[in-house]
Parts: sequence; structure tokens; C-alpha cells
Amino acid sequence: MTRSELEHVIRAAGAIAEDREIVVIGSQAVLGQYPEAPKALLASMEADVFPRNHPERADLIDGAIGEGSRFHEQFGYYAQGVGESTATLPAGWRERLVRVKNPNTGGIEGLCLEVHDLAISKYVAGREKDLAFTAALARHGLTRMGTLLERAAQTTLAPALRKPVKARISRDFA
Repeated sequence: MTRSELEHVIRAAGAIAEDREIVVIGSQAVLGQYPEAPKALLASMEADVFPRNHPERADLIDGAIGEGSRFHEQFGYYAQGVGESTATLPAGWRERLVRVKNPNTGGIEGLCLEVHDLAISKYVAGREKDLAFTAALARHGLTRMGTLLERAAQTTLAPALRKPVKARISRDFA
């Protein structure tokens, strides 16, 4: 997905949900802070989003422009309507959202996770694709180990998960 494609998803999702603010919490949120992000970070063809003021309308987005929709068939990318609790995020993440609003968003404001908050959600999920994503963030110098460790400490995690998350962060910066 490219930045202009993300902006298109934001515009379409806002129109469908009748919400002027769309939160982007999946991997493509990286495009908010880094519009020219390295190609290794842009492999996903989906943007995980929810309407900030009407989160209950996420299913409308999924139905209208989600996987397998006409939108997906026509453009080759799509939105996944998700809930706010889909990602495990550090305290204060809402205050760090990166705003995307320009003529291509049609008056809708995209609110993308800040890159360290995004990375924490991926470290917590711990799937192979998530860890490849965090490794690429670190390799390209888009995240800092100290900030990630601080954010991990600000994240509500089960005790059994805290140690693996720290180890995953350390591994990316070894």
C-alpha cells in the first residue's frame, strides 16, 4: 500500500462510517509518519481502521470496502474494519496519533499510530509477519530501542508476555 492508497482508504472509510476521523492501527499506519516508508514495510494490501467517533460502524467499513469487496477488486487494496481493542497499545497512544489530512482524504482526518506504538502492538502480537515488520522498522532506523522499552513498560501486559516482548525488542537491535 502507498500513502495515496492509504489516503483513499481513509476518505472512503470516513464516508461510509459518516465519521470525520478514521483511526489507522495496522501496519500501514507507518505511512502516516513516514509517507515514503521503505518498501519492506508496505507489503500489506489492507489498512486496519475504525471510526474514532463511531467505532461501532467498523463493520460497515469492512462490508463496503473490505477484503473481497468491489473496492478491493477495483483498486487491489482494502480496509479491514476493526475494533479499538484489536491492538495492544501503550498508555498515551491516543495523544501521539499522527494526523493525515489533505485534499486526497476529502476532509476526513486519518489518525495513524505513532511508529513506536505501532511497533509495540506488533511485538505483543508476535506473529512471524509482525516480527519481520518490527525488524524492518529497526533496520531502517525508524524506531529506537530506548523508546520501545519505555513504551513496553507503559503497556498493560500479562506477566508471562512482558519478558518475550522485551526480548523481541532487544533482538531487533542486536
